[in-house]
Amino acid sequence: MNSPAKRLTTLALLLSLIFILVLIERMLPPFPLLPPQFGRLGLSNVIVMYSLFFMGKNEAATLLFLKSLFALLMRGPFAALLSFAGGMLSIVLIILLLFLFKNKISYITLSVVGAVGHNMGQLIVASLILQNITLFIIYLPILLIAGAVLGTVTGILLKILIPMFNKVYTGGGYG
Repeated sequence: MNSPAKRLTTLALLLSLIFILVLIERMLPPFPLLPPQFGRLGLSNVIVMYSLFFMGKNEAATLLFLKSLFALLMRGPFAALLSFAGGMLSIVLIILLLFLFKNKISYITLSVVGAVGHNMGQLIVASLILQNITLFIIYLPILLIAGAVLGTVTGILLKILIPMFNKVYTGGGYG
């Protein structure tokens, strides 16, 4: 990135886009068979993944943290904790795969792993907070399938949107 001002401006634009996508997603009905907290497409995660691939780990973590703060303000501490836990596990898994496989792994595969990781992070935290392992057992298979399907959709969306995002931010990155 050319300058700190450009970096900050790009992060602000991406954060604004995250907020808009979260609000749009909250207006859509959750997917059938999924609890409302888990049954979302994850459109804003496309933005976090883009920032991870093209801006860096710190920028992605910053956007995730600010997205979680937004969840705190809009839906309360439980939603914020679920958002942060799912997002952090997702980012860590994607970084691990990038380290292990370098440029030999697709955006769609990374997105699926990220989506499944996001669901698992949320499910683990929800099970711990509610002290209910049954919740984990019941929803695990459903959330694995949902993560694979929805992660594929968000991965395809990311791949389609990368050229547009790169017009705003041009820099080296993954792929």
